[in-house]
Amino acid sequence: MISNTNMLMKKTVYLLIIALLPFCSMLKTQAQVMKAADLERYAKQRYGDKWLDAAMNLSKGLTLDKNESLTYQQVIEAPGKTRQQLYVALNYWVTATFKDKQAITLNDKDAGCIIISSCIPNIAEHTGTLNKYSVNITPVIRLDIKDGKVRVTYTVQNYDVLADVSGGWLSLKDDDRTYGDSKRKKEDKTNANLYDEQWEIAHHYPFVEKDPQKRTCAKALVMTHAYSNAIMDKVEEAIKNGIVGNEDDDW
Repeated sequence: MISNTNMLMKKTVYLLIIALLPFCSMLKTQAQVMKAADLERYAKQRYGDKWLDAAMNLSKGLTLDKNESLTYQQVIEAPGKTRQQLYVALNYWVTATFKDKQAITLNDKDAGCIIISSCIPNIAEHTGTLNKYSVNITPVIRLDIKDGKVRVTYTVQNYDVLADVSGGWLSLKDDDRTYGDSKRKKEDKTNANLYDEQWEIAHHYPFVEKDPQKRTCAKALVMTHAYSNAIMDKVEEAIKNGIVGNEDDDW
């Protein structure tokens, strides 16, 4: 016979689980810094929806590094916080944000360094006469932690491109407007017309004026730049206020 105490404990656990469901749901929605659709809205709000003009304007203030990569760096001050405190806060943010275990390529507490490499799919797409392109980026995000400050380095060298040579306007069939499939998984060789490419940012618009993929690369650059801003903002928020706003020592 189940005692009243056991029944009360089970009821308490059940109620606790129910209470935690909204919080678990919130964490799930935070599994990415920003989805491509949200990133596009963010980019349009800040830079407008004329991608060619926005990319050219941004390029005037951008300098590629010695490896011809697009690199952003920012030092975020955190007065009064030790390296240990900052490491805990950032490790919490990283593990809650990047759910793919493969995304965290280095997590060294002693060195005060965390490195993340996570793909952002479909930041730009273009359908031309013959071909269709879907562009991904995989930024490398490095967090170097010292007492009272964190240095954030965000680097992208290439656009990872899924090119469908049967996906252009000429692939339309009758009136059903069926396109080639540019959504295949990486390394899928079932369709010989689909293949992966890497476009080096330094060799495309706006860094190269005459670019056959001009419009696609213009949007890709703006989206890449916008994502760097989102990363910097999220890291600063995690450092100063934590993820849920109550990760202090007063408990």
